[in-house]
Amino acid sequence: MSYQNRLNIKSIYDLATIKEREDGRLWYPQALRIARGLAARYYVSLECSAGVLAALSPRNKWARNCTDCEAMLSLFKADPESAAAYKACTFGANKKKALRILTENPIKSERVLEILSGPKLKEFYSCIMGIPEICIDGHAFSLWDGGRITLAKIPSIGIKLRREIKNDYASVATDLNIRGSELQAITWVTWRRIHNVV
Repeated sequence: MSYQNRLNIKSIYDLATIKEREDGRLWYPQALRIARGLAARYYVSLECSAGVLAALSPRNKWARNCTDCEAMLSLFKADPESAAAYKACTFGANKKKALRILTENPIKSERVLEILSGPKLKEFYSCIMGIPEICIDGHAFSLWDGGRITLAKIPSIGIKLRREIKNDYASVATDLNIRGSELQAITWVTWRRIHNVV
């Protein structure tokens, strides 16, 4: 673990306003409530709705991510082919993962994680579901690294680097007596404000 990287994370946490700390603390529980609401509305399992949310998340703003998830659930219930034709604001491969999860509803978390396959997607799904995890995306890497890096220029985060980043987040979270997912969400909310990311 790098002292400087942990310091980078802690410095962003220290810049968080009271509201940002509350917003970050509640971010994943609110995402879980959204997933529960969608599951109830469209008669799918919670694992299914949360899995579709996670699958559609890459390069997708959260509000649109939720809109895309609801559209996919609604369309799939009415006509699976129309769901396949829907233009979600993410990569085609991610939409295919969402469709696979929908096809296998009701579905268990183990299978959702298998379909999501990528580490960031699996981490995001786990955080939504309240499973202890830390989601390492491009923003988490940037603030850990100490400088703003555009998402297109984020290096590949391999197994060893991902483990190092997670360990640093976990260490800072332990010092702050909060969950790692809360720290990641709080710093993400704060990072967005500092860098005017919408």
